[in-house]
Amino acid sequence: MGASEPGTRTSIPSGPRAAHASWPPGARASGPETRTSIPSGPRAAHALRPSRRRNMAAVAAAEPPEVLQECGCKGVRTCLICEGLRHREPSRRLVPQKTHGFLYCLDTGWAVGAEDSDFQGWAFPFPGVTLIEDFVTPEEEAEMVCLMDRDPWKLSQSGRRKQDYGPKVNFRKQKLRTASFQGLPSFSRELVHRMGLHPGLQDFQPVEQCNLDYHPMRGSAIDPHLDDAWLWGERLVSLNLLSPTVMSMRRGPPGSLLLHPAPAVVPEASVDCMATPSRSVLCHEVEVAIPLPRRSLLVLSGAARHQWTHAIHRRHIQARRVCATFRELSAEFRPGGKQQDLGQELLCLALSFQGRPVL
Repeated sequence: MGASEPGTRTSIPSGPRAAHASWPPGARASGPETRTSIPSGPRAAHALRPSRRRNMAAVAAAEPPEVLQECGCKGVRTCLICEGLRHREPSRRLVPQKTHGFLYCLDTGWAVGAEDSDFQGWAFPFPGVTLIEDFVTPEEEAEMVCLMDRDPWKLSQSGRRKQDYGPKVNFRKQKLRTASFQGLPSFSRELVHRMGLHPGLQDFQPVEQCNLDYHPMRGSAIDPHLDDAWLWGERLVSLNLLSPTVMSMRRGPPGSLLLHPAPAVVPEASVDCMATPSRSVLCHEVEVAIPLPRRSLLVLSGAARHQWTHAIHRRHIQARRVCATFRELSAEFRPGGKQQDLGQELLCLALSFQGRPVL
């Protein structure tokens, strides 16, 4: 996709670039705040006075103590709460495997070997990632999280809480129900409109929104996974709120990745690197870190969407983090697809922006 090609990014980050970070990466602070707030929804009930917004960031980042004592883990997954109260062993997924760390560079679209590693100075192309920094203002961020917190959060796996705005889906049987789905929340209307102003997202029409709440006191994380491709389409779009974090990408065996000398931070240099001597590394031993600044919008498509799993490790949650992920329909549910009528029904519901979390 055009949105994921280096040199066509809509984001122009301020401050140090990802290629200069070390492994394991820490999430860096975002740049100076210079934007003017844009109202985030049409409903008068969701309008907040400017005098209240000044203190909303602190309110949004806080949680009642009682919610930190609840656990929704099932099966092999664990969090700090069940590990402590129920004396459960941490998930084996938390045990580090043999890993060669690479860091995604926004300017070139390459994954670059971490400093002081065996592959420092080596890199490989990593297509399918678009990062738009400062997608919302601090005021909009605080308002959105406060509106989310007015609705109930459901306990989820690995120390997370969630709010779903979408159809009930059984991915294994490939069946869905729309009965309780009333649409995306009203405050997302402006977000979806704003997405359409960016190259590569002009035709993005989400039919599902999933809000996830992470907290270090719960040991929140999400295991490496690929999102479903039967119902959900080519692009996954996620808005990162309240704190910076790192998305970790892995690819399973078999196969190797061909490495080249890391390109300079100019798109033209990437082409020259392909003709120089190379090394290789086993796919399953590579982890690519994508730093996600606070209030940034991440788009995964192509290989990054379908071939690389994505995860958030426990160690990368340093403060409360809220993520809103938006998903579009697959070709089967789009015009000309086998289930285009159902897809049109889902789209009309979603874009009414009258939804509440599906319980």
